[in-house]
Parts: sequence; structure tokens; C-alpha cells
Amino acid sequence: MNVDWSLFLDSLWPIDRGGLLGTIPLALASFAVGLVIALLVALMRIGSNRVLAWIARAYISVIRGTPLLVQLFVIFYGLPSIGVTLNPWPSAIIAFSLNVGGYAAEVIRAAILSVPRGQWEAGYTIGMSRARTLRRLILPQAARVSVPPLSNTFISLVKDSSLASLILVTELFRQAQEVAAFSQQFMVIYLEAALVYWVICLVLSAGQSRIEERLDRYVAH
Repeated sequence: MNVDWSLFLDSLWPIDRGGLLGTIPLALASFAVGLVIALLVALMRIGSNRVLAWIARAYISVIRGTPLLVQLFVIFYGLPSIGVTLNPWPSAIIAFSLNVGGYAAEVIRAAILSVPRGQWEAGYTIGMSRARTLRRLILPQAARVSVPPLSNTFISLVKDSSLASLILVTELFRQAQEVAAFSQQFMVIYLEAALVYWVICLVLSAGQSRIEERLDRYVAH
């Protein structure tokens, strides 16, 4: 295969721009919303209300039991059939957020349950309510435990965001598709896109390692 290095270099910035202006913001927004959903679902799972716990379990089961691509298509292509039409970006953020919420909820639930019961009792002893004990004592400790798996979830989300190109969201892979269609150099451009994804994930993995090292001293082994 003869590599057109001029095309490779010329297309590098458009693909990088798609990552900086599309992939990363999409992943960050979806992850932030997904964490809020995950926390709420996790609290529903461990709460005493059986109805809410059942709803949380059903949500997690549906999200984890169906492909992300199907979820994305249901929101973007399916909702208009019942009168709800969303633009590509909101559709992608909703789909990715719901997906993150389903997976991260179990991570957060396990992290909360990993905090010793004595921490709850200590909060009650000094007069804290259950909500305040959760906010001031339990969640900070659970957050340290959940950093590694949640970081992996975010890295996976960055790669999965390429699916948004199928609903015309202009992100890294969509930019690569447009360049490849124009140049007809599919192998070169798609390998270049893969390289950019790889570099992004390497940077994120390095950041994850640094965070884990800084938090490791505070986590009991």
C-alpha cells in the first residue's frame, strides 16, 4: 500500500479538530450527566423503597442488556414516530448519558457498599442525618474507590462516541469519514483516525494513573 503522506498530514488537523470540538465535549457532557443519573439510580438501588429499587434494577438491566447503537437509534430515529424529534447532538448526549448511567450506577453502588458500616454509625453518633452522613462521610470515601472503574468507563465512552457519526454528529470519526469519502483513501484515513483515538486514550490513561497514585494513599488495602 502506497501511503500518501501529504494527505495524511493535511487531514490530521480536520480529524484532530473533530476530536477537540466534537468527541471530547460530547464525551465530557455525556459522562457528567451520566454520573448524575448513576448516583440517583445507585441510591435507589440501595434504598429501602422496593418500588424505586425495582425501577433502578429494571433500568440497569435494560441499559446493560441492549447495544448502545440500538439505544442511540431508538432516541434519534425512533422518538420522531411518537412526535418527539431531537437534533443529533442532544440525541447523542441523551443516549450516551443513559448508557453511562446504567453501567456507572453499579460501580457507584458497589463503592458505597464498600464503605464500612461503622462510618454510617459514626455519622449518626455525632447527630448527622442519613442524607448528611451520605454526603459528608460516605460519598467522599466511595468516590476514591470508584475512580479507577469510572475512569475506564470514560475512556470507553470516548471510543464509543464514534457511533454518533451514524446520526450525523460532527466528531472525530465523522470528520474522518468525510475526508475518506473525498479522497477515496479509506485505509489511510481510517488508520489515521484510529491513531488519533489511540493517542487520546493514552493521554486519558496516563491521567487516570496519576489520579489513582494520588488517591492510593487514602484508600485502605
